[in-house]
Amino acid sequence: MTQNKRLAGIIFTAALLLMVPLVAMQFTAEVKWSFFDFLVAGFLLFGTGLLLELILRKVKTIRQRIILCAVLFITLALVWAELAVGIFGTPFAGS
Repeated sequence: MTQNKRLAGIIFTAALLLMVPLVAMQFTAEVKWSFFDFLVAGFLLFGTGLLLELILRKVKTIRQRIILCAVLFITLALVWAELAVGIFGTPFAGS
């Protein structure tokens, strides 16, 4: 796959993931995202996608790619969980 197609796929995937809560808000009152929520989630998803692309372009060995991608996704999951429910209780999450 060419690098531009991969980058387009990453951006498309991030946009598709942002559509999930947008569609859910149309069908249930339990999903209540504000514009700021979408902005932060978009920043996290697009930022992670672009960092993933950078890792895949610059890192040559498969082992290093796997380790760096795992660290990237674990970091995304921890930040997302902290913002969602405040698992660490930091002021960052509004706790």
